[in-house]
Amino acid sequence: MRLELKAKHYLGIGVALAIVLTDFVFLFSFAPGMIGPKKWFFAPIFVVGIFLGALPFFQDFLAEKKRQKELETKFLEFVRNLGEIVRSGVSIPQAIIQVRQAGANYGALTPYIEKLANQIEWGYPLNDALTIFAKDTKNVVIRRSVGIVIQAEKSGGDLAAVLGAVSGSVLEIKKLKDEQKSQAYGQMIQGYIIFFVFIGIMIVMQVYLIPKLSEISGEVVAGLSASFAGSGAGEKTDLTSVFLGTIVVQGLFAGLMLGKFSEGSFTAGVKHAVIMILGGYLLMTTISGLLGAGSSAVTTGTAVAVALLVRRQWAR
Repeated sequence: MRLELKAKHYLGIGVALAIVLTDFVFLFSFAPGMIGPKKWFFAPIFVVGIFLGALPFFQDFLAEKKRQKELETKFLEFVRNLGEIVRSGVSIPQAIIQVRQAGANYGALTPYIEKLANQIEWGYPLNDALTIFAKDTKNVVIRRSVGIVIQAEKSGGDLAAVLGAVSGSVLEIKKLKDEQKSQAYGQMIQGYIIFFVFIGIMIVMQVYLIPKLSEISGEVVAGLSASFAGSGAGEKTDLTSVFLGTIVVQGLFAGLMLGKFSEGSFTAGVKHAVIMILGGYLLMTTISGLLGAGSSAVTTGTAVAVALLVRRQWAR
């Protein structure tokens, strides 16, 4: 998809810069020895600002996906009408012109049909005009279908039968995609539920479990760490970045896999990945910040104890 900057893109970038700069001016300390955020909501505001800046580009991405689906649907209708005219004994170039003159609405495909008919009227060879038509749509299904028609026209086959076969093939592909999407709907809902349950577990660990373990007497923690971790039991480890990194990685790959299962491509999962990453990050930072658990610094021994507890429960 070709990137074209419009007014909405510049507006989104401007809003993002304003939010990020305001966030740094009022909620970030640059004083020597105190460099860092002043409030817990510095990071969520920063992420929201970046998201607002990227939102117009994300909308364009979703609009292009929707347009490609409409192109496939309207192409099926176009091929059917073309085949009916060819069966009456009209050549394909004349049939294309007649389809254009019929004034039928082909939605997003209409400009490409207009261009195809105009090129044929201006004397373009049929194969060249069809090739340009297929390239302009940037649709894989249309490219393959047009390639079949071109080869049939070169070999002198029954074009009416070929157009009928192409129409049936496109219809079958559409049915398979719709069936795959409907069958994967339950898995998609299940994937979202599992992800947000995972977020809940991370929040409980950061807000409740880690602070409680940090209150355990030093002797107990030292005993656990001495048994399983060896040296370095007293070192401090901040798990906040670990939790957030885990959420981002989990959301990214879970979203991409949902798109692969439901629509057959990883690019279709980008929207799921964005929803999961953004929602999970904001939930984690907001709830932990409101409950006063902005930092999850624990000793190495405590971290080892948590890991062992999780491992033992998983082994059961």
